[in-house]
Amino acid sequence: MQFDCDIIIVGGGLNGPVLALALAQAGQRVTLIDALPTAKRKGSGFDGRSYAMALTSTRLMEGIGLWHDLASLAQPILDIKVTDGRAGEGPSPFFMHFDHAEIEEGPMGYMVEDRHLRPALLSAVKAQELIQTLDGETVVAQQVDGGGVRVSLASGKTLSGRLLVGCDGRGSGTAERAGIRRTGWSYDQTALVCALDHQHPHNGVAHQFFMPAGPLAILPLSGNRSSIVWSEKTDIANEINALPDADYLAVLEPRFGDFLGSITLAGARYTYPLSLSLANELVADRVALVGDAAHGIHPIAGQGLNAGLRDIAALAEVIADASRRGEDVGGVAVLDRYQTWRRFDNTTLALATDTFNRLFSNDNPLLRAARDIGMGVVARAPGLRRSFIREAAGLTGDLPRLLQGKPL
Repeated sequence: MQFDCDIIIVGGGLNGPVLALALAQAGQRVTLIDALPTAKRKGSGFDGRSYAMALTSTRLMEGIGLWHDLASLAQPILDIKVTDGRAGEGPSPFFMHFDHAEIEEGPMGYMVEDRHLRPALLSAVKAQELIQTLDGETVVAQQVDGGGVRVSLASGKTLSGRLLVGCDGRGSGTAERAGIRRTGWSYDQTALVCALDHQHPHNGVAHQFFMPAGPLAILPLSGNRSSIVWSEKTDIANEINALPDADYLAVLEPRFGDFLGSITLAGARYTYPLSLSLANELVADRVALVGDAAHGIHPIAGQGLNAGLRDIAALAEVIADASRRGEDVGGVAVLDRYQTWRRFDNTTLALATDTFNRLFSNDNPLLRAARDIGMGVVARAPGLRRSFIREAAGLTGDLPRLLQGKPL
């Protein structure tokens, strides 16, 4: 059977283009299908959106040729401070402080703004001869056909390949059409997301402040700016988001504190509901899932994008090695290797973020005492601290070559 390409990727957000570049580097012919037209995918100045990339994720970016241009625009995360408390009362005296100087590899990660990352991805994809991009197209049907997979598009076009990869988010149509079910639940929390200008420098320190309604993450951006991911009960979050900017800031300020001086909003404000959504399988017949299509987790540890990039590095390595051996890259044996590699890690991360959120997003005095004692123990145990720092940097577990800084 003649195929239009080797691998079809559905979803043009961030994971889809990164996977396409990694696979093209391994010699695979890729078609990337994106429901958005090109005009809506281009960056347009600072809008506040940004991503926390673990150190190993930046190695992947370097491996596919992007990090050289992004590094000078990214903000290193040098320290992480974790505290517990109530809005307006300040943090608990028990806290955890993770300093990148305790590991040899460098900063734990970097904050990268969407306005820099997305155009860099689009430019690299456009320049790669092995990648064909279909913008403004949606998949309406898929079927396994003659040793490959065929997709039908809303425009009436059809496309065939050896493997179909769903990078199409938590509501993945690729997974649904493949018969892959999901397990999950809502947290009845909504994340309020914005960026702030502030008076004093952040010195590359990221803060995670746990409050009864949910965590507040303060993540350093370049200059005197920080990205905010602020979780509240959904009904309260909706009320806050409906406020004018000045009133919104008035609600945020007692939660944020005054350690960075006066604050003002920079860019747009966003909200998104928080939930857990795990695909029961990462693969089906000639189908693989990556990123949120495989696992949508709570942003409490900032690991959502990093988990997706781990999927990408693992899948790209499995496919590259299989291709070198002359195997069918969409075959059962190849896909089983990917699922075996990533399933435990993804499930463990999902359960860990779920447990942390339930442990910290409450005002139970017994749980408050237990978690404060736990943070105090970690703060005084160098070995435990170092383990947490390496975990935050993405340096633990069975790392694919791209995450080790090695060629695919």
